[in-house]
Amino acid sequence: MLSPMLDGMLLPLLVAMFLGVNMGGSGTAPSFATAYGSGILRKEFIPGLFGLFVILGALLAGKNTAVTLGKGILPSESLDYTLTTIILFSVTLSLLFANLLGVPQSTSQSTVFALVAPATYLHELNARKVFLEIVPTWVILPIVSFGIVYFIGKVLIKRFDEKHPGYFFTDKRQNFFRWVVIITSCYVAFSIGSNNVANAAGPVTSMITNELNINPSGQNFLLIMILSTLIIAPSFGIGSSIFGRKLMIKTGIEIVQLGKVEASIISFITATLLLTASVSKGIPTSLVQLNTFAILALSVTKKGWKETFSNSVVKRLWLIWLIAPFIAFAISYLLTMVFHQAGLLSI
Repeated sequence: MLSPMLDGMLLPLLVAMFLGVNMGGSGTAPSFATAYGSGILRKEFIPGLFGLFVILGALLAGKNTAVTLGKGILPSESLDYTLTTIILFSVTLSLLFANLLGVPQSTSQSTVFALVAPATYLHELNARKVFLEIVPTWVILPIVSFGIVYFIGKVLIKRFDEKHPGYFFTDKRQNFFRWVVIITSCYVAFSIGSNNVANAAGPVTSMITNELNINPSGQNFLLIMILSTLIIAPSFGIGSSIFGRKLMIKTGIEIVQLGKVEASIISFITATLLLTASVSKGIPTSLVQLNTFAILALSVTKKGWKETFSNSVVKRLWLIWLIAPFIAFAISYLLTMVFHQAGLLSI
């Protein structure tokens, strides 16, 4: 028999791990879609590589984002067993909905919405953090990703190809860029670890510190965060093996065919933007959207605006990106209200 305290922690930890499985499925697309879409890596090798670098990213660069999601939106003392389970369960359902439709979804946005819901209901929302830091980042970074890749594709690559036709297509250079794509894909997975693992590890860390009466500003908080990360991060590799292939096809093949040079550029740019958001401000940000906007920019340079944005896959992306976070918010708000009125929240 488990002690009552450990028994209470079991359900939220299991939900967090299941969320990690779903995040792993969704995160595989922006990290390895370019490598898979350009035929560099076989699907059998991707989950292991993805899972390894997610764990490294979470441990080495995930602290700030975990702090934001653990106590930056909703006060950490409000995150008991029940509320933590509600938040993680709401995110999991919204992400599972997107995964089953084969559409890569922003876990970070669903997590923020799932935290905003009880924070709003309990009148404890840190509105400044959400509306002056997090939401503007969601708008600005995808535009930056699109703009950089559009400029590179429209100006630099095009001009280089005109002056040096066939430069990148010798066997020697193609083999070199094969390894560059693999390295940059692993770099993307590292960036995902720095940001997305916190979607589950942040609330779980605050929950554990609350239940153990630990000072959330002390060194013990960091230790618990590391332990939470080590429990949740391996689930990403499992999710990659379950959901990854279907989602990689959506972004790696069905929008535009990617060459090795283009794949390297997209991976490096999007991973750097996400890692910057994670390390500098601890902002939970959507790599899915950064990556997709970069691929859309490349598609525009090749196919034009009309053909790119009339693509049925792109239209489905917009729809699910809009719906899924509000599903997380609605479920989280409703369950918070029900459990609060039933006296099942310790607040």
